[in-house]
Amino acid sequence: MKNASINRYTSYCRSLNNLIKSRDKNPKDDMVIEATVQRFTLSFDLSWKVMKDILTEYMGVLDFATGSPRETLQTAFSNGIISDDLWLQMLRVRNRLAHDYDGVIAMEQFHQIVGGFCDMMLRLKEEACKYYVDGERF
Repeated sequence: MKNASINRYTSYCRSLNNLIKSRDKNPKDDMVIEATVQRFTLSFDLSWKVMKDILTEYMGVLDFATGSPRETLQTAFSNGIISDDLWLQMLRVRNRLAHDYDGVIAMEQFHQIVGGFCDMMLRLKEEACKYYVDGERF
């Protein structure tokens, strides 16, 4: 199971690096909004799964619904993996974007995604790297 966890963390880092590239793009340019939403959604989904892996595999916390992003975020917050309740706002935005067929929500949220949300995911990356060094916890 730890190999899957390590692979998920590696995928999260790659996905987040791709999302960061959107920071320097003009949201009015063709395909930037769509690419940013796709990168954000993937990064967010991997982020809560990385939190779940840390909680279950490294901290031994098992008393939460591991398939629920909301519960995972709340449990990660109470166990000090994340320190900002804006993660729940990020979850709400991610859920709204799933039904944003005309791109209005994506355009409204673009700067929040590449700004504050990206910064929070970078902090998680730094926190999570404490658990993943050469495939082992240190």
